[in-house]
Amino acid sequence: MELAAPARRDQCEGNGATLLKKVLTWLVIAFVVFYVIKAPESSAEIVRSAGEALGDAASSLAAFVGSLA
Repeated sequence: MELAAPARRDQCEGNGATLLKKVLTWLVIAFVVFYVIKAPESSAEIVRSAGEALGDAASSLAAFVGSLA
């Protein structure tokens, strides 16, 4: 059985910015999951409000583009 050659150090670690981005991404995901588990009603209200805001923005954009013609 043959062992794989160890990866080069720069391939394992990546640069600092990439590592920081990965860590922050996982922290945000963990926080969102924790918040959804601890306060599902509040989480649902936030999503509902964001959906309404996006819908309003889309309607306003459609009205603007429609008024250009």
